[in-house]
Amino acid sequence: MFLDSDLLMSALRALTPILLAALGGALCERAGVFNIGLEGMMLMGCFTSVATSWFTGSAWLGVLAAALAAAAYSLILAVGAVTLRGDAVVLGIAMNLLAVGLTGFLLRTVFGVQGTFDDPSLAGLPLIGGFTPLAYLSWAAVAVAALLLSRHVWGLRLRGVGEAPDAAATLGVSPAKYRYGVILLSGVLCGLAGAQLALGNVTLFTENMTAGRGWIAVVAVMLGRAAPLGVLLAALLFGLAEAAGFRLQGLGLPQQATDAAPYVVTLGALFLTTARRRRRPRTTGAVQ
Repeated sequence: MFLDSDLLMSALRALTPILLAALGGALCERAGVFNIGLEGMMLMGCFTSVATSWFTGSAWLGVLAAALAAAAYSLILAVGAVTLRGDAVVLGIAMNLLAVGLTGFLLRTVFGVQGTFDDPSLAGLPLIGGFTPLAYLSWAAVAVAALLLSRHVWGLRLRGVGEAPDAAATLGVSPAKYRYGVILLSGVLCGLAGAQLALGNVTLFTENMTAGRGWIAVVAVMLGRAAPLGVLLAALLFGLAEAAGFRLQGLGLPQQATDAAPYVVTLGALFLTTARRRRRPRTTGAVQ
């Protein structure tokens, strides 16, 4: 049977890194910052978590280091887009490209290997009920983010910064501080996503191991309209696509075809979303 409990478990494991990164992107979107640097932040988290876990023997220190390293890396976007008023899209693309080259260089420099670092002594994250603690954290983060954005004064101010920054400033709310805060928070979440990917889903580091998951997280933000529940559902869709790809590979389909499954779903979702948005103004105009 193709659809079974094992497929669902696999989808939930694939969901976690995408969901964590997408939540960070959603918070940035609410503050008026389009963060497409999620891929690079995740990749920095992957490498830092593996390097720290290997040197210290502690996976949890690896998780902490990944969160701090990705947050520090996110300062490139914060300073460039908020303080210097640069183009966030250009900065995000540059961050993604830099992360690929930098982690590849560090892999050779720190471990003296090329391509993949895998060591039996590398400590991975423990499993509780088939999932790592970061998986449960990601689910709880959805509820916390939804509550903050809808009920808490911080979330309401954040939405005001994104929708009307000049009006928020006249009320004594600093758009720059809120944007710095959410960009750093997105870095932390992407670092946790990278740690989950490198120490939870597998226990190794390979060059460019995020393999587009950060870009998928950006699409999840768009599909979910930066709402925590919508982001969760969009991320679950991509998790199911990835799990289905692995299942089809086990049934004999070529690896290249099954690896493309999440990205085919991504392109299809973008096409449907764009088509739906283009139809709306015409419908509204016809009614008026």
